[in-house]
Amino acid sequence: METEPLPPTLGVLLVDTSRNNRVGEFRGVAGLYWSLRPVGGGREWEVEPRHVRPALPREQLRARTARANARSRGEVL
Repeated sequence: METEPLPPTLGVLLVDTSRNNRVGEFRGVAGLYWSLRPVGGGREWEVEPRHVRPALPREQLRARTARANARSRGEVL
């Protein structure tokens, strides 16, 4: 029997491999799923933990840069 991985700390950046390697911020556990949210804010989505991996440093940088750019345009708080 396969064991589920332990959930990460809130706010950790993860990659959802089932959604074209979409980067999201870990927000919590919802039943059998993990909740992720886009780094720049937006609607959360749920993913099975088996489809999640830690974001690589370059993926983290790309996501944080996109958030900073959106913030400078007034798109996010």
